[in-house]
Amino acid sequence: MKTIRPEQMEQIRTAMPALSNDPAAIRQRVEMMEQLLERSFTLPGVGRKVGLDFVLGLVPVLGDVITGAMGLYIVWEARNLGMSKFQLARMAANVGFDSLIGAVPLVGDAFDFFWRSNSRNLKIIRKHLDRHHPAIRTITM
Repeated sequence: MKTIRPEQMEQIRTAMPALSNDPAAIRQRVEMMEQLLERSFTLPGVGRKVGLDFVLGLVPVLGDVITGAMGLYIVWEARNLGMSKFQLARMAANVGFDSLIGAVPLVGDAFDFFWRSNSRNLKIIRKHLDRHHPAIRTITM
């Protein structure tokens, strides 16, 4: 098996920006993960967008563990951006609270329908990026 040299890895990162640690690539990955977790599907009859956080939350305990781990990925990416410990703790608390309440049968399912921890965390990350990396700011509607 052939190993990849560090300079080859850098060439791969340059060719595939989604794998890099620059703020624009991190923003793109976090936004995609948030959309997957919070706004992937539209519920028929209700017209409200939901994601894997709601759908997997219907599976007792295991679904909330899986979506909690996916939410913590967003926090990990925020750490890669150099966000403050306070911001990271606030984001981890959002994910923890969502997972804790979401694990309660029925009540947790209704909670996941209305409370979107990953969207809250994305808002915290966007605020940080807009302040510290204004060149990658995007216009949202």
